Amino acid sequence: MSIFTLSFTFFLLMDSVGNIPLYISVLQSLPPKRQLYVIIREMVIALFIIILFYFLGDGLLDLLDVSQDAVQIAGGIILFLIALKMIFPPPKDTQMEVEEEPFIVPLAVPLIAGPSILATMVIYSHQNHPVFSVLLSLFIAWSLSLGILLLSPYLQKKLGKRGIIACERLMGLILILIGIEMLLKGFAMFVGRCT
Repeated sequence: MSIFTLSFTFFLLMDSVGNIPLYISVLQSLPPKRQLYVIIREMVIALFIIILFYFLGDGLLDLLDVSQDAVQIAGGIILFLIALKMIFPPPKDTQMEVEEEPFIVPLAVPLIAGPSILATMVIYSHQNHPVFSVLLSLFIAWSLSLGILLLSPYLQKKLGKRGIIACERLMGLILILIGIEMLLKGFAMFVGRCT
């Protein structure tokens, strides 16, 4: 996978556009300057957690004796299921009750460093991608997500609720295509190993 494809995949999995209403709801009681500080702090924590999962993932898969083709197939299935939830989301409450300033939960984990991107990082840690490419792609995706969340009040006003939903579903459709491509490569690897 190219750096562009990896970056785009990570960006979709962070789902910063879909998280705009939740971030605004959680931070609405804070002054604007404090909101910016909290967003940056939570994004840095999320990045650290994602990188930690990337470096621990390879050892975990080796410990479990999981093959490369199984990792590729699992990655395709995971991305496909995540994308389906983006296109056909379950009903969610955009009003989150937070009595004090959030720390780690829910903004860093699970909204940005959620199960989908953490599982994907574990899978990518066992594939033949250069570490530099994965980390650069992650940083690009993280930077884009940070920019979107810092602009979240402006984007929500401009796009509206329907616009944000439309963007999230379009991203889900693209993620389905990436997931199917991973699945097909995994099956091809498995068939090649068996023949």
